[in-house]
Amino acid sequence: MHDGRAAGRAGETAGADRSPAQRVQPGPNGSQSAASPAEQYAPVATQAPGPAAAHQPSRSAARPGRPAAGWPGLSGRWSLPAAFAAGLALAGAFPPVGFWPLAVVGPALLILAVWGKRPLVTFALALTCGLVFFVSLLSWLVNVAWYAWMTLSVVEALIFAILALALRPLLRLRYWPLAVGGWWVTFEAVHDRFPFGFPWGRLAMSQAAAPTAGWTAIGGPPLLTFLLALAGACLACLVISLPAMIKAGWRRAAAATVLAGLITGLALAGNLVWSPPSGPGPTTVVATVQGDVPHARNLPNLLRASTVTANHAAATIALAQQVRAGRRPAPAMVIWPENSTDIDPSRSMSTYASIAAAVAAIGRPVLVGAVLDEPLRNAGQLWLPRVGPTQVYIKRQLVPFGEVIPLRGLLDKFTSLPSLQPRNFTPGHRAVVFHVGRIRLGDVICYEVGFDNLVRSEVTAGANLLAVQTNDADFELDGQLGESLQQLAMARIDAITTGRAIAVASTTGLSAIISPDGSILTRSGTWQRAVLEARVPLRTGMTPAVLAGGWPERGIVAATLLSLAWALAAGRRRSRSLASERPGVPG
Repeated sequence: MHDGRAAGRAGETAGADRSPAQRVQPGPNGSQSAASPAEQYAPVATQAPGPAAAHQPSRSAARPGRPAAGWPGLSGRWSLPAAFAAGLALAGAFPPVGFWPLAVVGPALLILAVWGKRPLVTFALALTCGLVFFVSLLSWLVNVAWYAWMTLSVVEALIFAILALALRPLLRLRYWPLAVGGWWVTFEAVHDRFPFGFPWGRLAMSQAAAPTAGWTAIGGPPLLTFLLALAGACLACLVISLPAMIKAGWRRAAAATVLAGLITGLALAGNLVWSPPSGPGPTTVVATVQGDVPHARNLPNLLRASTVTANHAAATIALAQQVRAGRRPAPAMVIWPENSTDIDPSRSMSTYASIAAAVAAIGRPVLVGAVLDEPLRNAGQLWLPRVGPTQVYIKRQLVPFGEVIPLRGLLDKFTSLPSLQPRNFTPGHRAVVFHVGRIRLGDVICYEVGFDNLVRSEVTAGANLLAVQTNDADFELDGQLGESLQQLAMARIDAITTGRAIAVASTTGLSAIISPDGSILTRSGTWQRAVLEARVPLRTGMTPAVLAGGWPERGIVAATLLSLAWALAAGRRRSRSLASERPGVPG
């Protein structure tokens, strides 16, 4: 008796999770019977017209080739843990954990969690996954403010969950794993731009050390995201389809396993399909200076700013002494980080003199990260010996609520948040390439490293070497390295995508010099003074990803939107067909 009631309850739970096409069908006698998995894979037999046949509903949803049309999905007790595990897997793919295969496992678990669920349940499960993912990924934001961490995580999770509602119709398509790959690229395209642009958490950016990374040189990070999500969807498809396919025949199960293996193998072949050119070519020695900053929150801003500049000047002068002593090679160029001076050198004689002395000592051009006034700008400013400041690159993609306060007038009425940044920075509007001998240096500043179009624009403007100037001090105060490691991973992917060496200069670490294949030539620790040097190639060739520009992403998004429209239209046609085939109500 107890076993029978339990079985009945289990059956009701499973039925609640099924889509209409997956639920039991009324038989000719009016009784209900479920189609077996084998029957769902077989063509529906024709039947002579008659009263029973006229009342039999359409089985279009169980068309041949539909993956596991009869699998009801995970029960409630398993779907929520699966969504939670999906979020953990996605976060674990990124630094500081950085176990890159989890970028495939996360999408697979999410699909298993939402398979067969109704819209509200799908939303709740995707929200769970998104919250776990972003809260874990962005834990370093607690150093700024706990409410900034929570607010950003919730906003990003809501975007994820709302867009996940599109998965339900997409999963009804015959070749739904392709649609899942496209959906993930579409989600990232929205998340990178809306509401203010935040490119953290893109699947491709977890793959800097993976054999998959070479795909970014072919179609940019969106192509790699597509392949990772596709591989995850194929693994989910295998799990979903396996019970039905085993009943239908081991050959079909083996074929599905081979297909999932081939797709996963294709994603893993990234470094085989592309490698940067090797052989003779122009090279140069580049140096980055990490001067370090006071490790405290309560120093007056002016003292902190002057100390940071003095630290970088002292480190550069020490490098000059080592070069003169023959202990280090002379660099062709020196790169200081973002905010290496927070005081406009043109408005402070002591700041100007400190930088000029360092430039004169090393006798080489120095790219200084400077805050310039009237208007307020975050800049990379090139200083030349005996000349002073010359060309300037102005940061184009400003940090929301960090360098610019959106909706300042509205927020001023009920929060003190705008006081954190009393004046908005003014963005730049163009790429700038610094000419230093054979070097053509393109600069991106901190947050910009995650925006493909900005990095690519420096290369198309003629850069044969890239610099990333950054200041991560605010995010490392409690010892966390998540933000620094995630940003370094982005720079490594940018190097592969563009085929350019990249010099990363940070105030506190992590600083690094990266080769065009994404490998790290040299790297610093954190909260220490460090001067890095390396000989790097000066590449001028364009990767397929640079030549393709934003078209791979646009193409994948367009195909996904068309697939979604097709799936919604097909769903309406099925609903009308079922409605027209229902038996009439006796009068």
